[in-house]
Amino acid sequence: MTVGTKPDLARQFAAALDWWREAGVDCDFADAPAPWLAAPADDAGTEGAGDMRGGGQSETPRVRAPADRPAAAMLEPEALPKDFAAFRDWWLSEPALDEGRTGRRVPPRGEAKARLMVLVPEPEREDRETLLSGPEGTLLAAIAEAMGLAANAIYVASVLPRHTPGIDWRGADLAPLAQVAAHHIALAAPQRLLVLGFNILPLLGHELPQRAAVLRSFNQEGMTIPMLAARGLGGMSDRPAWKAALWKAWLEWGSDDTAHEAG
Repeated sequence: MTVGTKPDLARQFAAALDWWREAGVDCDFADAPAPWLAAPADDAGTEGAGDMRGGGQSETPRVRAPADRPAAAMLEPEALPKDFAAFRDWWLSEPALDEGRTGRRVPPRGEAKARLMVLVPEPEREDRETLLSGPEGTLLAAIAEAMGLAANAIYVASVLPRHTPGIDWRGADLAPLAQVAAHHIALAAPQRLLVLGFNILPLLGHELPQRAAVLRSFNQEGMTIPMLAARGLGGMSDRPAWKAALWKAWLEWGSDDTAHEAG
């Protein structure tokens, strides 16, 4: 009997990790909470146990669970930029955003009053100075070309100022960013809004949809803008059905008289 070569487990493990990274998965999540911190012991029982174990020596300091993290405070209206021209520098330097972290922030690109504003959840991992400079940006450029839109007709922005793996899209910490996103859209004043990533919709006051692409409206800050929401670019590249749903919704959107006049 021929004995096969013993598999290299380290190589197989590395290959599996590479496969998941290519698929865009770089973190592990679980729905059920895990007790990472030791539960505080009863004071009387702990003291007795410490005397018996250590012959009078004090016990090892126990780890206490931190207090519940307070919800992020909304920004005061006067703290928000007053016009579109001021937004870019404010976005890159405002300490009230992202717990004061300003490194790796990526600015939006394009001009105000664009024919279409594209709003994505976050910059790509490769982004430094240009938003969507990697594969997602390449896909967006191809989509825009198919839609008959020139690059200078699109304003591209993100909800998060930097690439942030593992973000809790339903957490209270996003309340200020939801406020900023609505203000950003109002300042940019696009003719139409394309949201790529369903996690964004609750931040704009909409429920998560059941279909791959849906028509909605942005109704905040005293303005109404026709809005199309679809799946994110990260998963769209290798899911033809998602692209087809976006294209179908786009054609329906374009056939609407109001949306057509706005475009």
